Amino acid sequence: MQIKSQKLSKVKNISHGFFSKKGGYSKGIYESLNCGLGSKDKKINVIKNIGVIKKKFSCNNINLLNQIHSNKIIHLKRKNKNIRLGYADGIFTSLNKIIIGVLTADCVPILFSSRCGKFICAVHGGWKGLHKNIIKNALKLFIKNKIKKNDIICAIGPCIGFKSYEVKSDFKSKIINKNSKYQKLFKIKKGKIFFNIKQYALTKLIEQKISRKNIQMIDKDTYSSPKFFFSFRRSVHKKEDDYGRNISVIVKDS
Repeated sequence: MQIKSQKLSKVKNISHGFFSKKGGYSKGIYESLNCGLGSKDKKINVIKNIGVIKKKFSCNNINLLNQIHSNKIIHLKRKNKNIRLGYADGIFTSLNKIIIGVLTADCVPILFSSRCGKFICAVHGGWKGLHKNIIKNALKLFIKNKIKKNDIICAIGPCIGFKSYEVKSDFKSKIINKNSKYQKLFKIKKGKIFFNIKQYALTKLIEQKISRKNIQMIDKDTYSSPKFFFSFRRSVHKKEDDYGRNISVIVKDS
């Protein structure tokens, strides 16, 4: 299942997709479209699953990352032969027919494009990366290339939902110590604290003066949708020894 953003779909010359776990070759806890090269899944199946994505976009070249929950974004300026570019949590490029993507299993995938379709970016938004301002760093690359903030379109993809993301009090303190307004991202229910990471990503975008009308939020909870998405937290709760990864990608067609 490929989920598309209506806003990104209006940009000419780009294609994109937030993919579910359906439509691949993996078995067991990785069934079926596990694209996690860092998982314990059979590598041959992961490579075949990544091949499904390449075929979907008629591209031979795909670029992923060794994700480290950082604020680092790689500016891809020339074709890379390896699937993984390096240690970072975002990719920015203007190259044609080069798929860029991120892997998630509860964290927030964010896809960006300039309105003209010349520049694209894919970001892995874990809470640490968001806290360290990875969104700000992504936007800096657009601005550096003379793209105005009002001409940046983005979509926030499937991630763990508010009701599913229980956190501890020290986590809450760490977030609101940066900005007391982040208090609204938390809810206490029956003595438990829950965090809205999707709204956190949206808040970070709005703080950087990205117009709300240029942002789309995909309303899908990875944790509570076991038939459609991999979830790190759900796998931990089920005492599984590993988990699959969902892939989100964007590509310039021309």
